[in-house]
Amino acid sequence: MKSKSRAVLSASNELHWSHAGISWRVSSWPEAMIEREAGGEWIAEQPSDGAFAAAATDLRDGSWRRYLDFVPARERAFIAQFRFSRLEALQVIARCPELLDVLEGAPALTVFLAEHVSLRGSQRPGWDEISAVFGRAGVFGVLEWLGLPASPRTLLALRNFADAEIPRRFLAPLRTVLWDGPTLVSLERSEVVTDVDLARHCHRLAA
Repeated sequence: MKSKSRAVLSASNELHWSHAGISWRVSSWPEAMIEREAGGEWIAEQPSDGAFAAAATDLRDGSWRRYLDFVPARERAFIAQFRFSRLEALQVIARCPELLDVLEGAPALTVFLAEHVSLRGSQRPGWDEISAVFGRAGVFGVLEWLGLPASPRTLLALRNFADAEIPRRFLAPLRTVLWDGPTLVSLERSEVVTDVDLARHCHRLAA
């Protein structure tokens, strides 16, 4: 009976959604492993952008409330500030919990970490590598690993973003923008950086 109760509790403390006919789930905290169903088994796999987008649509507030009830208060508060990238934020702090202090101060860095596979042109996620880089060189090592300027100014600029959920389409252009000295200073000194400001800077630099 106890074993059955634990199984029911575990199943109720998971997130489930589907994309392109494939079922996905996130296992209970603290593992928070993202898995897809294949042949009646669950296999750990990095979702595609489409699968992440489907999760943002399919996972309702009620599902998230039930899941986050089992997450510690500090991590729960961090994840809850994201709307469309909530699953990505969960993945980042579950895989690299040592970065939580940094991410609380600069939440916009979360989406860069979540997108590190495409930003670095990698074949698979490098969570262990991120942890190793952070342990060896701190947050500035992580910034460099992501292709961002390894500078306190970068963190100050990211802290000024009004919305931590920078649209995916802006991540690669923004990485280029942050290497432009005058633009970085402008973002650093801005009280609030909106998506409109970001688009303006990206378009100006591209021109």
